[in-house]
Amino acid sequence: MKNRGFEIVSVYEGNNIILPERKTDKSAGYDIACAEDAILKAGKVTLIPTGLKAYMNDDEYLGIHIRSSIALKNSLSFINGQGIIDADYYNNANNEGHIMLAVFNHASTDFSVKKGTRLAQGIFYKYLMTDGDSNDKGLVRHGGMGSTGV
Repeated sequence: MKNRGFEIVSVYEGNNIILPERKTDKSAGYDIACAEDAILKAGKVTLIPTGLKAYMNDDEYLGIHIRSSIALKNSLSFINGQGIIDADYYNNANNEGHIMLAVFNHASTDFSVKKGTRLAQGIFYKYLMTDGDSNDKGLVRHGGMGSTGV
């Protein structure tokens, strides 16, 4: 039985995608690399593919955070602060659960990232629900990124 982890989305199989890993024994985050070269335009948001999807338990989510070293040195951030990957995003019909990084370049010059650049880190979290809430809403995700509640 699988609990949580990363897989390569089908359109990126055979493209030497790097599966995320923790770099030290006490690292909380799994480093996530870019699946393609990208140019981050100054003052703009760029969606960068990772070639990855994540599976987890129903009461968990994957938090996606920009790596602090690349953010500080290059004036980058995620446009939404932290990406949240819900458990039902995995293998959704729209995009197979492909994790994309929405990066904002605060600098006045463009910035290039190469395939394999460790741009983000993913941390698996448990979440809690309020009294009276349950997981039996009867609703199923039909879309991909940003589709909850649409």
